[in-house]
Amino acid sequence: MLALTQVNMSLSKITHVPPVRLLCFICQRHLLAPVSSPFSVSRRAASHDEYRRPGQTRDNSPPWKNFHFNFSKGVEGMWKHFSLMKSEFLDRWTGPEGKPLTEHILEQNRVIWEFRGLDSLDQWTVSSDREIGGRSEAYLKLARNNTTCYFYGTLSSAPPRDGETRYSGYCTLRSKQTLASFDRKKHYDWTSFNTLHLRVRGDGRPWMINIGAETYFSHQKDDMYSYFLYTRGGPYWQDVKIPFSKFFLASRGRIQDDQHPLWLDKVNTVGFTLGDKAEGPFQLEIDYIGVCKDTAHTEEFAYELYKRNPEV
Repeated sequence: MLALTQVNMSLSKITHVPPVRLLCFICQRHLLAPVSSPFSVSRRAASHDEYRRPGQTRDNSPPWKNFHFNFSKGVEGMWKHFSLMKSEFLDRWTGPEGKPLTEHILEQNRVIWEFRGLDSLDQWTVSSDREIGGRSEAYLKLARNNTTCYFYGTLSSAPPRDGETRYSGYCTLRSKQTLASFDRKKHYDWTSFNTLHLRVRGDGRPWMINIGAETYFSHQKDDMYSYFLYTRGGPYWQDVKIPFSKFFLASRGRIQDDQHPLWLDKVNTVGFTLGDKAEGPFQLEIDYIGVCKDTAHTEEFAYELYKRNPEV
């Protein structure tokens, strides 16, 4: 009864308020109940750029400030994209991915990334917990002989002093999304292979290899397929072969209950993550990253799958 009286008093006060202010007042006072329908989407779910890391300041700059008009760069970009579109069109006449059909069928090994110059480092991006206020440092450069990639830095598990973040301490090396003409997403098609092949030299730390694939829905953008990489340390190189059937599905560091195999025809990125909570310097040297076809490996998926619509 008391609540009803308060509502009546509030309505009596706003009878002479303009319609726009009246609507704002009603929404603020929660006098209008939200309409629940199967097509209603919350504001947080509709916009995906609202999430901010703890300690990160909000960007309140207007959208038009992010546009930079340059006629010469525009012409150069159009020439670049039309050249890419021409090469894509001609490659389709040659065969899958620009290779003859016989070569594509008989291919057993393929090198995806190799580091033979500074241009190869532009295909990768480095990140750490410094983005959220942490103290870890990560760097990427070519090794002494300029034929390998050298990922190094310092790992620190001290959380940022923002009052919200409780855990910290990670460093990540990740390949960039490849783009086709007019900035369309270009995926790697590894359906002819079943194993990831690496040649690395580490410092004895355990790493996590992450493979990002294209998803159907936007809320799955954080889904990654991961597996462990154990380095021996020392001066010797190690050849690592990990079947794709061993990669498990995780989202934001949490292993998912509903597991399913990796889509090998929709691979976007490959990355390496260090987060073993052992503070101190680290290093990982990579010679090349490729894929191969191991005929002795016949496993389709290593983990239990849920049977949908089971027979009664």
